[in-house]
Amino acid sequence: MQKAMKQVALLLITVSLFFVTVACSNSSAASEKVVIATNGDEEAITAMENALNAAGYEGKYQLQSLGTSELGGKLIAEGKDIEADLVTMSSYFLESAQQQNDMFTDLTFETKAVDEHPAFYSPILAITGAIFVNTEVLKENGLEAPTSIMDLTEPEYKDLVSIPNIADSSTGWLLVQAILTEYGEEEGKEVLEKLIANVGPHLESSGSGPIKKVQAGEVAAGFGLRHQAVKAQEEGAPISYVDPTEGNFSLTESVAVVNKDDKEKTKLAMEMAETIINDARQELITNYPVAIYEGETVDDINKPAHAKQYAEQLTVELLEKHQQLFTEAKQLGGRQQ
Repeated sequence: MQKAMKQVALLLITVSLFFVTVACSNSSAASEKVVIATNGDEEAITAMENALNAAGYEGKYQLQSLGTSELGGKLIAEGKDIEADLVTMSSYFLESAQQQNDMFTDLTFETKAVDEHPAFYSPILAITGAIFVNTEVLKENGLEAPTSIMDLTEPEYKDLVSIPNIADSSTGWLLVQAILTEYGEEEGKEVLEKLIANVGPHLESSGSGPIKKVQAGEVAAGFGLRHQAVKAQEEGAPISYVDPTEGNFSLTESVAVVNKDDKEKTKLAMEMAETIINDARQELITNYPVAIYEGETVDDINKPAHAKQYAEQLTVELLEKHQQLFTEAKQLGGRQQ
């Protein structure tokens, strides 16, 4: 009996050592991979993976998909200590993180972006805001198609509008920028109050939430990403897109390399960043049809009628200010419901 127990104990020790060895081996293998942290949605991630794999990097990177707020929080809080070696993220967050933590290294390759940008990042895509409508729901409710965000505050749109929440989605910031640019802060806050009151239960935490509700016929109109409405219309859905008179505002997402002590991995991360810029753009511009590099063109259908840029530089601090304004408007708008 005692001999059998010793054999069992020896077996357990052997098995334990085996799993520890395997775990350490897997951990070591994982640590050799370039960690890519991204706030990109599914289409952007697929385009980047396709480009990297085609260039021979398959199995050499580990991709982490995080929400904008979550990844932004990690960049600000962790700086160079972040696990990621390569980051694709909203440009304004990258700039704020660099200003606070000096965590990115300058790119070692040249890019030909249309707009000027800091040396430590280069844009990979741009998203643009617009209104979209379900033409069948409009007809069912006897509604005229809106031409502006202000139109969506009218009483007849009560509970028939969906918008993204700026607290959760950067797409919501495109909406707020348009309102504040056109109406100023005081009147703009009143517009937001009326709009949120009309939105009711259709305030979405995802930037793609409004288009899904419009397509499903749950609401008549929504605000979100313009290219999603164009795509839905091309696929035969009863969707029409409207460039609001207040303006089509855009946000860019860019790639940056974290300045780590491991120079070999940093070099590999830099090569992957260059691959994303050079090889993923053809697929990215198909899904995000905004020209951001010299020589790129998009169809007329993908060109917004009222393209504008916000007057102030976009920063995390400005975003937080606008989030607070939105929250206050939400509280007041909720009382009107």
